[in-house]
Amino acid sequence: MLVIGKGSSGKAAAALAEAQGRPVEFADGVGLVVASPGVRVMSELEYGCRELKRLGVKMLAVTGSKGKSSVVKLVADALNLAGMRATPCGNYGLPVSELANQLSTSGLQLSTPTWAVVEVSSFMMETTNLPPDTFEAAAILNLQEDHLDRHGSVEVYHALKRRLLAMTRPGEAHDMTIYDGHRFQESVCKDGPDELYDGSYFDNPVLSRNALAACFLLFAAGVDDKTIRRAFLEFEPLPHRMQTVAEIDGVRYVDDSKATSIAALVAGVKMVPKPWVFSSGRNVRLVAGGLPKGDDPKIALPILTERVKKVYLIGQSAELFCSAWKDAVDCEVCETLDRAVETARREAEKGDTVLLSPGTASFDQFQSFGERGDVFASLVKKEGQKTT
Repeated sequence: MLVIGKGSSGKAAAALAEAQGRPVEFADGVGLVVASPGVRVMSELEYGCRELKRLGVKMLAVTGSKGKSSVVKLVADALNLAGMRATPCGNYGLPVSELANQLSTSGLQLSTPTWAVVEVSSFMMETTNLPPDTFEAAAILNLQEDHLDRHGSVEVYHALKRRLLAMTRPGEAHDMTIYDGHRFQESVCKDGPDELYDGSYFDNPVLSRNALAACFLLFAAGVDDKTIRRAFLEFEPLPHRMQTVAEIDGVRYVDDSKATSIAALVAGVKMVPKPWVFSSGRNVRLVAGGLPKGDDPKIALPILTERVKKVYLIGQSAELFCSAWKDAVDCEVCETLDRAVETARREAEKGDTVLLSPGTASFDQFQSFGERGDVFASLVKKEGQKTT
């Protein structure tokens, strides 16, 4: 068996193969694979899911453009509160093959239901072919513009996401992009799920649809309303997702470094609380930019016009974004994150929110979106120390 790439998924697939007695070879540093038609190419997702299915593990799946990891975490949290032994895996949590290997080699008898909550990416779906009863239930949260540098077009990207529907038990897959909140609630969540997430992290216009999808998955798994409500109220947001890192002199600093697409940037700005009703709605100072992914920055123009006082641009996309946005909002090319934070701190007024929501990948200046968010938090802390 040949495993291409020594990332966490590749290593997990290799370990599972070796546990099954298969010889493994690695090919690392490969950027393009050209396979003969007779060669079977299988994703790590498929390899792990087939083994989990063989072990009797029940699986739920989540895909979409924004909010997948948070929904996966919430669903796994709720299942565990219900005593149903769930593990988040896939694009968030353990690689699927690692979970399968742990269960297959532990000798553990599954005396109570064991669940895997799988986050599925479009990259995974390129080489995944699973039977239609693989997932007990699945949800597509939203479909926006993303990864066009990889897939070439929005149509290809969306089609890859929707392939998940054919791998799920009939009637148990929902594409949230074809439902408005009311229709979805009436069709599959008749008991008023908005009451289940009221007052939680998901209780806002951006994430409420994701909350409905989470409710659907949990209803499909047989979790009761009381447990679902508790999971929403106890939910701890993941790092770098609209995470408040400081409040200094009445200015809030928010790390949304996970916003790696323009659509995610738009959602991040929308999630910032609006100022007093009689004041200007522009209370966001946005730090954006990095390695562009091919999506159109002009998608953000309406929300920038409505909510953003100024944009502080960094990274490779700075000039591109400035050209696209400068007629709608004040833009300054700062180039680096330290300069952007310093400038925003100097210009921010009480009631403003300085929001890092880049709308890009991080790899031009950072190792990951996590490092980018950590550096932002550190810079904000240093700026705060200057005032003490």
